Amino acid sequence: MCGIIAYVGHQESYPILIRGLKRLEYRGYDSAGIALLDGGLKVYKKAGRVSELENAIANKNLRSHIGIGHTRWATHGAPSDVNAHPHVAASGKFAVVHNGIIENYRMLKKYLLNKGYFFESDTDTEVLAHFVEDVQQCNQCTLEEAVRLAMAKVVGAYALVVLSEDLPNTLIAARKGSPMVVGIGRDEFFIASDATPIVAYTDQVVFVNDHEVVFIQDDRLFMTNSENRPLIPAVQQLDITLETIEKGDFEHFMLKEIFEQPNAIRDCMRGRLSTDSQKLVLGGISDYMDQLTKAHKITIVACGTSWHVGLIAEYLVEEFCKIPVEVEYASEFRYRKPIIGAGDLVWAISQSGETADTLAAMTLAKKQGATILGICNVVESSIARMAHAGIYTHAGPEIGVASTKAFTAQLTAIVMMALAVARQRGTITTFMFNELLQHLTDVPETIEVVLQQYDQVKHMAQAYKDMSNFLFLGRGYNFPVALEGALKLKELSYIHAEGYPAAEMKHGPIALIDEAMPVVFIATQDRSYDKIIANIEEVKARKGKIIAIVTRGDKTATQLADHVIEVPPIHEALMPMIAVVPLQLLAYHMAVIRGCDVDRPRNLAKSVTVE
Repeated sequence: MCGIIAYVGHQESYPILIRGLKRLEYRGYDSAGIALLDGGLKVYKKAGRVSELENAIANKNLRSHIGIGHTRWATHGAPSDVNAHPHVAASGKFAVVHNGIIENYRMLKKYLLNKGYFFESDTDTEVLAHFVEDVQQCNQCTLEEAVRLAMAKVVGAYALVVLSEDLPNTLIAARKGSPMVVGIGRDEFFIASDATPIVAYTDQVVFVNDHEVVFIQDDRLFMTNSENRPLIPAVQQLDITLETIEKGDFEHFMLKEIFEQPNAIRDCMRGRLSTDSQKLVLGGISDYMDQLTKAHKITIVACGTSWHVGLIAEYLVEEFCKIPVEVEYASEFRYRKPIIGAGDLVWAISQSGETADTLAAMTLAKKQGATILGICNVVESSIARMAHAGIYTHAGPEIGVASTKAFTAQLTAIVMMALAVARQRGTITTFMFNELLQHLTDVPETIEVVLQQYDQVKHMAQAYKDMSNFLFLGRGYNFPVALEGALKLKELSYIHAEGYPAAEMKHGPIALIDEAMPVVFIATQDRSYDKIIANIEEVKARKGKIIAIVTRGDKTATQLADHVIEVPPIHEALMPMIAVVPLQLLAYHMAVIRGCDVDRPRNLAKSVTVE
């Protein structure tokens, strides 16, 4: 949530900042702002998209070789010019941009009000700016030291960058709980929330850890920890390219990422799966395979789309590994006194690797002695670093706010983990192991076949564009797919949608069925097929509109449904990776037809780095 970009060097900073903010807009887009140094401190900010800020300051003198920028996802205070970042200290001498939530900001604000400070905004970030200045004045210390001392008294999460007119050619940054990366160029430096605005300029980066302070001055980078002890920056090379974060010929990032799924899955399997030798090599968790094999229980923590992946993982692990699995909302896990102890296994699933609730759940589980395995997409993310071990999905950058390729790539990783553990435990036959391996390698081509129905799904979406409610129903492995389909539709098109196990329809939701209620059934051929056909009959008897995802060649469901999307046959344990694709396309087309912003749905941001 929220995006930060900062630059100091020999280039003009404004073009770098504005391009960076546009690349970071998927993290927040209700307001944006920049601060530049050119003799004095100049701050420009505007409610709305980055383009509105750009238009508003087009005729300003924006010359500067140093600056900070921010695109906001509102937490404290409504989107407005005043609440937009950067926020300036009371003296007007320095500006702050901030990502995260300061949980004790009310206490700090009361303290500052009593000392005579005045507040223009409703944000916790303005409190932060004034507090840093107050600490500097009280301690008669440098601004760098004031940042370090102030952060020691702050409760919550933050990534912040400070720009001061008293310190030309200097950037000060700090991080706790919110991601931050420093890019190193030739006689220039960049600071950002993630690598997307940096990759165009450098592939040399330093990932900032919690409780670290960054001080960039006169072409030099210094880093210290919370005790002010010097650190040696660990410079790494980025593994993403500019091409991967561009839309290319696609109208939207989401559409590009839907069509990238076959290659994302191939990349996730590459070097790990061999059908020729019937082998799975998962180096990331190899040191923990014995513990996985002997596990008495696995707890999965995740949020949103990743939580739906966790539900499918429960089916997979319990069926093939014979290990009990509990799937927890990470946001609830830490508040309900979970029974987790030494030797327990916790799997944490996250696309960004920065999900605040999932990190908090991991922290709790780790304190109680559990072993944490992470499944995430971003190398050197917080979850990857906190976990004892794990698997990267290698799906490539996902810019669209609504996850698509993250879902199928995470499932690919989960299937490989489940099969490796089952093989080691001896709970799966050689025939079934080999069959599932082969079916898994077939998934990318199978999805490519489904994507050929792009125009068919678009035509179908036109028929339902004015509906106000949808119901998504599935059984077994396809029940979480129903949840994911409903989530995508409401995220993108703002249509109310609910997902249910099909059998639960009779326990309440059937009361909603009438001719104005479309019901999407995932009705592929599996062990529950006859049961779900009965559910379709029940909806049809009540005049509900039926959309069915069916296995190619299906006759029964096809005759009952108003609209049908066929998918090729595959083992039912892998069908969620296939059946979800037409639901992604349906949500995409519905949103486009209804005039919604597909890549930036209202009120949402990509990386949920606040609780």
